Amino acid sequence: MLNTNGNRRQFLTATSSAFAALIASGCSTRGAGLASASTGSVSSFTDYGPLVQDPNGILDLPEGFSYRVLSSLGDAMSDGGTVPDKADGMGCLDIGNGEIALVRNHELIPTDGPGGPIAKGYGTWNGEITPGGTTNIVLDAKTLEVKRQFRTLGGTIRNCSGGVTPWGSWLTCEEAPTGPGQRFGDGLAVNHGWTFEVPGEATGLVDPVPLRAMGRFNHEAACVDPETGYVYQTEDMNDSVFYRFIPKVPGKLSEGGKLQAMVIENGPADTRNWDANTMPLGTSFAVSWIDLDDVEAPKNDLRTRAATAGAAVIARGEGLHMGDGELYMCSTSGGVKKLGQIFRLVPGRGGAPDRFELFFESESEDQFNYGDNLCVAPNGHLVVCEDQYTEVVDNHLRGVTPDGRPYKLARLTVQTEPAGACFSPDGKTMFVNAYAPTKTLAITGPWASA
Repeated sequence: MLNTNGNRRQFLTATSSAFAALIASGCSTRGAGLASASTGSVSSFTDYGPLVQDPNGILDLPEGFSYRVLSSLGDAMSDGGTVPDKADGMGCLDIGNGEIALVRNHELIPTDGPGGPIAKGYGTWNGEITPGGTTNIVLDAKTLEVKRQFRTLGGTIRNCSGGVTPWGSWLTCEEAPTGPGQRFGDGLAVNHGWTFEVPGEATGLVDPVPLRAMGRFNHEAACVDPETGYVYQTEDMNDSVFYRFIPKVPGKLSEGGKLQAMVIENGPADTRNWDANTMPLGTSFAVSWIDLDDVEAPKNDLRTRAATAGAAVIARGEGLHMGDGELYMCSTSGGVKKLGQIFRLVPGRGGAPDRFELFFESESEDQFNYGDNLCVAPNGHLVVCEDQYTEVVDNHLRGVTPDGRPYKLARLTVQTEPAGACFSPDGKTMFVNAYAPTKTLAITGPWASA
């Protein structure tokens, strides 16, 4: 499925080249003038100022910023279908020839509309290909003109989030460990709950190959360490664990590998801080990783077996993104106030252990309320998509500075969640989805550098 013939998307092992590839795939790293938050040396920039009410009633932004709608539910696509609903996680990839591609998840269940017939896909429900999957939007890299959009994966269920790879693909994750004879599995022909891979340069439906060695669970997001090729994965469950996949061949995930779960050494086994404040803010712990067996988990018990073996428990691991030598993870409902946490993992280099810390914990709804997808902006700030569980939602895009100060970046005024925030390779545009009804927006403005 992947083009691994030595072209510019081939996996690169040298650190400098790997991060160049990461930037080219739209997975931005810290700006040069914004040091790691752990160093205590950061830019004086703190936020973009107050939000200005959008006369169109979609997205409030700071002064000087604007957005355009690239794609909406029901728009005609170039393959004859129409844009499906429930746009969730998304990645931006440089596909060459002056074009970039947004690979967009659709978190559809079997009873949702597919946006037209799907010629091929992974699984069926009552004999029809299930409607979940991905669509690609190909843009002119300079003008952001939509040149074409089309479905690229079908037959999956609840494609929630995922992550870009340094070799030019998007990992799309099923938040749906169900199947024949299981809960919510009536009418399904095969087991679901897998990760799939979609190249940014796809021109239509790809062969739907489940990456079974990466585990079967309630998948949320994934990200790749470009130096090692290890893939980190989150799980959206109240008692989730944090996974690491070590591929047999870096960049060729379909060839299998080893799945592991994270253990905090000499630290808390439960990071949620629900019953007691056992995971202190800013304390760095060494971590190790335990091998998991029976990773296809027909009983959907991978996380409980991992926790029994010592893996740290996390409250609803969701957004996950690689920065400059460190990765960040959202725990949607973690924390004393159950409003959300952000963790940071620094992979060890040169034989040093990996280190894990609680980077941020929300203490009020004004800081953030249920952080979901997140990304690292080119200036080193985090961008967190809120997903509140309230009758009337007031969801924001929240910024978090490298030293852990939250601020309002944007406010979605329609009654849905923002999702899939990611930046263009040149760092000048942030893309984000309004979940339902689907809208994909391109936001431009005076994005701060160092």
